Amino acid sequence: MPIKKKKIYVLDTSVILYSHDSIMNFEENDIGIPITVLEELDHMKKGNDIINFEAREFIRMIDDLSSDKMLDNWISLNGKNKGSFKVLVDYSSKNNIFNDEINDHKILDSALNLQRIEKNKSVILVSKDINLRLKAKSLNLKAEDYKTGKIKNLNSLEFESQIINNLKDETIDNFYMNSSISKKEIFPRKTLSNNGYYVLKNSKKSALAYYDSKEEIVYRVEKGVVSGIKPRNAEQAFAIHALTNSKIPLVSVNGVAGTGKTLLALASAISQRRNYKQIFVARPIVPLSNKDLGYLPGDISSKINPYMEPLWDNFKFIQNQFKETSKEYKVLKNMVESEKFLIQPLAYIRGRSFSNIFFIVDEAQNLTPHEIKTIISRAGENTKIVFTGDINQIDTPYLDSQSNGLSYLIDKLKNQSLYSHVTLRKGERSDLANLANELL
Repeated sequence: MPIKKKKIYVLDTSVILYSHDSIMNFEENDIGIPITVLEELDHMKKGNDIINFEAREFIRMIDDLSSDKMLDNWISLNGKNKGSFKVLVDYSSKNNIFNDEINDHKILDSALNLQRIEKNKSVILVSKDINLRLKAKSLNLKAEDYKTGKIKNLNSLEFESQIINNLKDETIDNFYMNSSISKKEIFPRKTLSNNGYYVLKNSKKSALAYYDSKEEIVYRVEKGVVSGIKPRNAEQAFAIHALTNSKIPLVSVNGVAGTGKTLLALASAISQRRNYKQIFVARPIVPLSNKDLGYLPGDISSKINPYMEPLWDNFKFIQNQFKETSKEYKVLKNMVESEKFLIQPLAYIRGRSFSNIFFIVDEAQNLTPHEIKTIISRAGENTKIVFTGDINQIDTPYLDSQSNGLSYLIDKLKNQSLYSHVTLRKGERSDLANLANELL
């Protein structure tokens, strides 16, 4: 039986910016950190974005682990069943393939040099950058994505409205009459998801339902109107129910463009404005071509307004459900003027604690799992947090449908009593938009 080679994982900068403690997640294997990675982290340590935080935390961690030791020697990672790490200082190209000063190529050369030295070990480059992994494999260097926090089965995130067929007429009639029914009475042996949504039906009738596992009761879901917005399908009715349910402080809504996820979240928040001190709506800013905002003209407001405009469009749509002379229209206008309703970039409110707030995070698929955790851990008393997004539409280069924060949230918290998730499938923007989603 062949002896299994010990592994040395060489980490790219993208892995560390994704998770600063990634170095601790490779079991007993050793870790190589190209000195070019430290140089890139040095340029990224200043700022308020999550990548700046990750860079600073990693630098502190390496400093603590090394203490008075030299980093070009192997240093033990503190902890049971952990390997060692060192900084790879040699990135001179011996392959004559890359003769430029591109940092990615220096990182590749560091890994290739280590592979030549450590002939009895398997050297593997770990990167969130797909193209860098392809380059490595072209040079006969093993490469893989960072797998910690990556969802293995995307199908497990598919929360379809479960249809329960063949119910008796009198069962559905009683359900309509009483608006609730005991699970033991209707489904004595069936397992229902906590805070799950169902369509109860037979050949003639149907009813929308929600299951509360604490009470073991199935409740009827009505298609209620919120802030002038009426649900157009069962999934939208389920989303409104979850968004307005005071027993559920954490909600996520996933759906493609045009399904109404942001609009429903805003309308539901506004309908509950008396229950919260403020309504915060935020989204991460992902500049085009991943350029820094500094290259855009104007002051900071001019730079960020284009990214916030879709949220204001939804707010104006809700406002326009009412006449300008109506009380409702004036209330919405006053909410903005008094900052009862606030739309801001996520970076502006990072680090704050949230109490008595309805907090909506839009485009949550562009957040890392660590960012999602950080936001939720800031929740104080009487706070509701809502994440909306589309896990298949990622705008950042080092996240995908399996590693983004929204997918991570859905996977880890499903079936928890404080959490509910709804997937919206049917586009309601227009027939033309639906045609584009289906065929283009």
